[in-house]
Amino acid sequence: MTTQVLDEVTPSAVPAVGYGRTIERSLAHRSAISEVFVTDVQSIRPMAVTAGIHLPLTHLYYSDHTQRPSAHDALLLLEAGRQAAIAGSHTNAGVPRETCAIVDAFEFTVHAPHALRIGREPGPPRIDTDFYGKTSRRNGRYRKGRLEQRVYLGDVHVADHWMDVLFLRAEENEILRHAQRGTPAPLSSQFSAVPGPVTPVAPALVGRQNPLNVVLGEPEFTAGTVSARVAPRFDNPALFDHDYDHLPAMTLVEAARQLALLTAGSASGTPAPVYAVGFEATFHRFAELDVPVTATAHRDPGGSTRHTIRVHLSQQEQEIAVLTVTVVDASHIHGA
Repeated sequence: MTTQVLDEVTPSAVPAVGYGRTIERSLAHRSAISEVFVTDVQSIRPMAVTAGIHLPLTHLYYSDHTQRPSAHDALLLLEAGRQAAIAGSHTNAGVPRETCAIVDAFEFTVHAPHALRIGREPGPPRIDTDFYGKTSRRNGRYRKGRLEQRVYLGDVHVADHWMDVLFLRAEENEILRHAQRGTPAPLSSQFSAVPGPVTPVAPALVGRQNPLNVVLGEPEFTAGTVSARVAPRFDNPALFDHDYDHLPAMTLVEAARQLALLTAGSASGTPAPVYAVGFEATFHRFAELDVPVTATAHRDPGGSTRHTIRVHLSQQEQEIAVLTVTVVDASHIHGA
């Protein structure tokens, strides 16, 4: 086993990164060029990289929010960090491009929400990534790893992110999926665009304008909880950039965010004008495409400018993931 222990990098030691174009899409495991948000990856030292990031202002999914003032989506930064980590694992950690990276757990925290307000960005965005891995004694392959990231806008340290992942070859992933299901897993392309007879939540109630971006349906409100079906549109190119045999982690995170917004506004029955600035998740099992997924959250009493909502995801009464979403009101975006 090899474990990397790395020193902190000072800003002056970080090499310059380019912003003229995005990286080759296969390095970020994306099919569409429009879904690539990394512009450049440069080595800081062995097992550490810095990456330039593109934050689009008119993206179908990441720009579709009703909260005002407008701010860069925290999940855009998380996705950019995920892509930077994938690209860096190929360029600096020796992980082959065809390797599957299975997320076990992650935490993403925005420290400076005001810096995300659109129109007053303090500088070009970049993400610094350190890789820590365990290698097999038999063949030297990485089987498990952790990445730790720091997100910057100019000199402002905006957010931190860590993620634990399992690295599998394609055939190993197939074996794992078959062992868990007992049958081959279907692909998202085998389903219709609208998954089953589920009535979606009204977009405004989950902070959206475009119905394509709503991933919840048939909400139920009780005295202490809010629950809903997780029912994303398979024709949403941001959530399903390519074929999947399960609901991807980022789709589940979006479901948790939307349920948190629905929960925060459930007492008044109106949309909650809050921003998600923190996510923590642990994934126990794959979210199967052909079995209903239910998300349940405890109703938050409110009365604070910052609070957290815990969301449980289950299939066939078995918990598959637990996520915590932290939301703040607009005063944090204004910088108050």
